[in-house]
Amino acid sequence: MHSILFITFFVGLITFTTSSDVLVFTDNDFETKVKEHDILLAEFYAPWCGHCKRLAPEYEKAATALAKNDPPVSLVKVDCTVETKTCAKYGVSGYPTLKIFKNGEVAEDYNGPREADGIVSTMRSKAGPSYRVLNTLADYEKFLEHNDHSIIGYFDSETQTLKDDLVKAANQLSEKFRFAYTTAKDILEKAGHSNKIVLHQPKRLQSKFEDAFTVVQDVGDKIKSFIQEKIHGLVGHRTASNVADFSKPSVVVYYNVDYTRDTKGTNYIRNRILKVAKKLADEGVNVRFAISNLDEFRHELTQYGINDAKKDAKYVLARGARDEKFKLPGDFSFEAVEDFARKLVKGELEPYLKSQEIPEQTGDVKVVVAKNFDEIVNDKDKDVLIEFYAPWCGHCKSLAPKYDELAKKLNKEKSIAIAKMDATENDVPSPYNVRGFPTIYFAPKNDKNNPRKYEGGREVDDFIKFLAKEATDALDGYERDGSKKKDANIEL
Repeated sequence: MHSILFITFFVGLITFTTSSDVLVFTDNDFETKVKEHDILLAEFYAPWCGHCKRLAPEYEKAATALAKNDPPVSLVKVDCTVETKTCAKYGVSGYPTLKIFKNGEVAEDYNGPREADGIVSTMRSKAGPSYRVLNTLADYEKFLEHNDHSIIGYFDSETQTLKDDLVKAANQLSEKFRFAYTTAKDILEKAGHSNKIVLHQPKRLQSKFEDAFTVVQDVGDKIKSFIQEKIHGLVGHRTASNVADFSKPSVVVYYNVDYTRDTKGTNYIRNRILKVAKKLADEGVNVRFAISNLDEFRHELTQYGINDAKKDAKYVLARGARDEKFKLPGDFSFEAVEDFARKLVKGELEPYLKSQEIPEQTGDVKVVVAKNFDEIVNDKDKDVLIEFYAPWCGHCKSLAPKYDELAKKLNKEKSIAIAKMDATENDVPSPYNVRGFPTIYFAPKNDKNNPRKYEGGREVDDFIKFLAKEATDALDGYERDGSKKKDANIEL
C-alpha cells in the first residue's frame, strides 16, 4: 500500500515539475512539428550556456502568456548538445540563437528583447495584423479578457474617419498595445460606446479608484500620444518593456509585484497607491505613479545606493522633470508617499547623488566625485577637460600615465583644469553622456551647459594642441597651434 502511494506521489511530482508551455523539439520531429504552427519562436540552446540559463525563466513566462494569445504563438526549444542535425541545418553557432518560423520556414532571426514582456509584445506583433475586427459578442468578451490593455474603436460604419485614425495608431503601436475595432450593433449596445476609441484597463488592474476605461479625446495624429500618455492609468504596472511609456516627474513603488501568483497581494498595495494618485490628480498635481517588481529592477535600485534590497520590503524612488533622482526618506507609509510626491513636484526634495566622498587633491589631475562636480567642472573661472573612466577599463589604464603627464605640463595654467571621475561610483550629471570608457569632455568656462565631447587623439601632444586651440583664454605656455611659447616655464 505504501509503495502504491509513493509511486502515485512520485508520478504526480514528475507531472508537476515538468509542466511547461515551452515545447521541446528534437531531430526526429522538428521538421514535422514546425509545420504544424503558423508561427513559432524557436530557441536553440546549450544546457551549460549562462545566457540560456538567464533566458529560461523569461522564456517560460512568455510561453505561458503567448499560449493564451489570439492567435496562439508557440515557443519551442532545441537542445543543440543533443539535437545536432537540426542545429547544424539552421546554422546555429552561438547560444542562445532564436529564430522565428512561419508556416514551417525560417522567417527571420529574433533580435528583440529577452525578457518575458518584450518577447510577448514582439511575437504578438509578428503573429498577425496590427488590429483585430470584432464581429461577435464572444469575440469582444474574449478580447477584453486579456491580461494586457485593450484599445477598441466603436464605430457605426466602416467609413468612419476615426477608424482610419485608429488603424494608423495601431500600425505604429501594435508591438506594444492590442488594438481592435467593431461595427457590430450588439457590441456597441453592450459597451455603450459609439464612434469612439476607448482604452480599456485589463481586469487585473481595475479598481474602484479609477474608471475601467478612458475615452480618447484627440483625433488624427494626436491619438498616438494620447494613448501613450493615458494607457497605463493613474498607477501603471511598469515593466522592462514599457519603461519608456512613463513620463517624468514620476514616482515608482518597488515591491513584490506578481500578477501571476499573487494578484490580490499586488493589488492591495497598488490600490493604496491609487488612492494617493487619484487625490493628487484631482488637485491637478502633475506626477506619474507606477509599480515595479523589485527583482526585475534591482539594477535601478543600485543607482540609488540600494545594493541589498530585501524581497519583502517596499522602496519608493522618483525621477524629476530633469531626470534628477530622489528616494523616499525614512520608513514606508502611504502618507509618506503622498508627501514625497507633493514635494517632488514643488522642487522641495534634495536630489540623491551616488557619490564617493570628496577626496583630498594631491596630484595635478583633479579628482572629481558627484559631490564636488559643480565646484570643479562647473567652475566658471576655468576651462575643464574631464575624463570619465572605469577602474577596470584597459583603455583607461593605458591613458592614465599620458593624462598625468598632460596635467603636469599644464599645472601652471591658471585657466585650465585637467580632471577625472570614476563613472562607476559617481552619478554623471546631464548633459554629459557616458556610454563607454574612457569618455572625455571639454567644458569651456563660458559655456558650462554645453560641454563638447573630445574626439581627438590620446597622446599628450594631441591633448595640448586641442586645448591650446579651444581654450577660452590663450594658454600662457603654448601658442594657439600647440607649439611652445618662447621662454615659457613649462613642466617637462
